[in-house]
Amino acid sequence: MNVTLRQLSAFVAVADTGSFTLAAERLFITQSALSGLIKELESILGLRLFDRSTRRLRLSDTGRELYPQIEKILNDLGGVISEVGNLKALQRGSVRVAVPQLLACTLLPDLMAEFREQHPGVQLRLVDCAVESVMARVFSGEVDMGLGPERDANSDIDAEQLFCLPFMAVMPPGHALASRGDLQWPDLSGQSLITLQGQFTELLVTDMGEAARNLHKEAFMQVTFMTTALALVRAGLGITLCMPYARSLVEQFGLVMRPVGDPVVERSFWIFTRRGRAPTPAAQEFRRFLEARLKNSLLC
Repeated sequence: MNVTLRQLSAFVAVADTGSFTLAAERLFITQSALSGLIKELESILGLRLFDRSTRRLRLSDTGRELYPQIEKILNDLGGVISEVGNLKALQRGSVRVAVPQLLACTLLPDLMAEFREQHPGVQLRLVDCAVESVMARVFSGEVDMGLGPERDANSDIDAEQLFCLPFMAVMPPGHALASRGDLQWPDLSGQSLITLQGQFTELLVTDMGEAARNLHKEAFMQVTFMTTALALVRAGLGITLCMPYARSLVEQFGLVMRPVGDPVVERSFWIFTRRGRAPTPAAQEFRRFLEARLKNSLLC
C-alpha cells in the first residue's frame, strides 16, 4: 500500500475538526486538494473512513478504530523529526573520543569544557588509554574519533594532522642542565633518560639521527605513562622528554622544561576516524572545534 504521510495528515485533520474547510485551513491546502487526499486514502485502504451527509461529517466506525493508530504514527514521526532537529542544532548528541593519558590530563579537559560551554546539550565522553590502543578504539567503533601521535594506520582509518610540537627536556629545578636556557642533544649524553614504552623511544632515536649517537641507550628506563616518568624524575632518577602542552602537569610535579635543539625533533599529532563511517552532527562539530583550536594555537 502506497499510503503517504500527506494522506494520513489529511485524515487526522478532518477527524479533529469535523470539517473539510477547517482541516484545509489547518494544513494550508485547498479544500479540493484535501478532499482528493481523503479519497485517495479510502481508495488505497478499500475502506470508508468518514460518514458524509449534507448536514454533518463524522468518522465511520472503521475510521474511529484507525484514528488512534494513525494519530500515533504521526506523533511518533513528529518526535523523530524534532529529535533530528535537536541533533542538527547540537541541542542533543554525544561525542566519544579516545586520547592517550597525557593528552587526557593536560590539553583535552580545557578544550572539552570550552566546547561544553558552547553546546551544553552535547555529552562528551573521554576515553583515556595507552597510545597504541587509540586507533583500535576507533576501529572497533567504541569511539567517534581518536587523537594521538602519528602511528601507522590501516586502510580502514582516516588520519589528518592537527598539530606538531618539539620535544622538551624535563628535569628538577636543581639539575645541572636546568640553568641552561636551551639544550642540545649532546648535553643529554651520560644522563639517565626515562622514556615511554612502545614506539616512543624508537621513533625518537630515529628522528634524532646522528645526535643520538652519544646517548646511552642502555640507560633508558621505559615506563607506560608520562606521570610515572615525571614521578621518577622528581625522585632524581633521571630526566625525561615530553611535549610543551604538558607544562601544567610538569609544574605540578615541581619540575622544569627546557627546549632541546640541533636538531629540533618534533612529534606530530593526528585525528583518527573510521573510514566510511558517517559522523554524527555533534562529532562533526567537535572535530571542527578541535581543528580550529589546535591548528591555530599549536602550529607546526
